[in-house]
Amino acid sequence: MSSATLLRPAAALYGMAMSLRNRLYDRGIFKSWRSPIPVVSVGNITTGGTGKTPLVDWIVKFYEASGIATAIVSRGYGRRTKGVRLVSDGRRILVGSRDAGDETAMLAARNPGAIVIVAENRVEGVQFLMRQFANRLPGVIVLDDAFQHRKIVRDLDIVVVNASAPKELDAMLPAGRLREPLRGLHRSDLVIFSKITDEAKAAPLLAQLKQFGQPVLRSRIKPGRLVKVDGSESRGEASLKALAFAGIGAPAGFLHSLEEAGIIVKATKFFRDHEPYTEAAIRSIIAESARKGLVPITTEKDWFRIADDPELAGLLANAGCRYLTIEPYFIDSAAELERMLLGVLKRGA
Repeated sequence: MSSATLLRPAAALYGMAMSLRNRLYDRGIFKSWRSPIPVVSVGNITTGGTGKTPLVDWIVKFYEASGIATAIVSRGYGRRTKGVRLVSDGRRILVGSRDAGDETAMLAARNPGAIVIVAENRVEGVQFLMRQFANRLPGVIVLDDAFQHRKIVRDLDIVVVNASAPKELDAMLPAGRLREPLRGLHRSDLVIFSKITDEAKAAPLLAQLKQFGQPVLRSRIKPGRLVKVDGSESRGEASLKALAFAGIGAPAGFLHSLEEAGIIVKATKFFRDHEPYTEAAIRSIIAESARKGLVPITTEKDWFRIADDPELAGLLANAGCRYLTIEPYFIDSAAELERMLLGVLKRGA
């Protein structure tokens, strides 16, 4: 009997608990707090690996390019701290990935003008923001990974669904990867159908998502720059032979991005999502790369997790390690998404 079969009773109980919780919020028995500042939430209905973080980055950059000061409030998954922590005040970064979480640290570095806060309780995070930055409040708050965090009202609810892993939608946690029953998508305002690599294979799941009545925007992940971790300029990187390593939710997507970037992957080493890197693991990656004549390449998110440890970062810099940046590419026009993003600002006007 498979482990998934053994876990089905627990998954059924979890699904019932999440359904009951949602009904209590829907009926107003559980209360949600409304922020004085407009709120955009980006989240998942499954665990990890959907392409949510690149979308958050894109949204923050869209607002900043539109002249709207933006704040990010995230749970800070994988951090060693608890409670509310200020990651960036929009002028300087105050803590690294150990205290902020790797995804949040990366978002802070990629958006130096944004205020970035981590808080398990997003209400407490936003209230901290209101007190701490009363003299320069942002025009909008982007909640990272908050679809199930119903303690706070959102003006726009975006859910990202991974097109490359349809089986993730087959079962609830812990038997599968669903965080709540699929019908929860009714609460969303927009579904981003991400990581499409084969439109024909993705078509059945796309049809399933459209049954919920929300607009669905198709997207894929586009490789960006290959960056040397020692800070030196990266040139002539096409056809590089690599050992790809990562601790992410969907490593197949990383491999696809490397292939699209023209990188030839000769070996791989994968770890659990958000797993902390040990010196033994890094030395093993470096040794195997040297033995096979390969260049170690990782994800940007993994690099931010490693960079907080100067010793590990130094080892990889000396080994010529690179990381690959990624960004969302919208197959459909992004005009509807942009209209929705600008529409939430009318409440704060």
